[in-house]
Amino acid sequence: MRTANISRNTAETKILVEINLDGTGQYDNKTGIGFFDHMLDQLSRHSLIDIKVHANGDLHIDDHHTVEDVGIALGKALSKASGEKRGINRYGSSLLAMDDALVRCALDMSGRPFLVWNVEIPNPKIGTFDTELVREFFTAFSTQAGLTLNINSLDGFNSHHIVEAIFKSVAQALRTAVETDPRKATEIPSTKGTLSE
Repeated sequence: MRTANISRNTAETKILVEINLDGTGQYDNKTGIGFFDHMLDQLSRHSLIDIKVHANGDLHIDDHHTVEDVGIALGKALSKASGEKRGINRYGSSLLAMDDALVRCALDMSGRPFLVWNVEIPNPKIGTFDTELVREFFTAFSTQAGLTLNINSLDGFNSHHIVEAIFKSVAQALRTAVETDPRKATEIPSTKGTLSE
């Protein structure tokens, strides 16, 4: 089983993450930030990766530390669960429509983190959630997971739809990338022989 448990405890947050790459998209996400929980649920459901995130953060200050630290812990969990990345497809992409929003995501589980972010979110808030934290989450997540992650918002005017389409598009790309290629199920998909550097 490709699973991982990560605990992250700092003066700002206490976080427990559990994932199963061979899951069915079951989720149990409780961060104290309703909209963020909804996005993590989408990430799980549409990637078919079972995700549990329980976080207690300094929300009396703002949501920043919790969102960023969940990204760090979840990225570490993805890296740990995928191990040597033997047999995976490695690459994934998705062009995803949600109402007015259209988002394209492409990723490479390369071991070399890099985020390309071509996204404009019209409103600074979705409810009480700061929309600038979406980029913070994916920066932390891609860095710790070792993902080359390219996210482009191609259309849309509703901030909720744009952000939800981003999470769903990343999920769909991850689903493809982490799945096993039956023709190369025992090999690392790289001519270098490693995806850890």
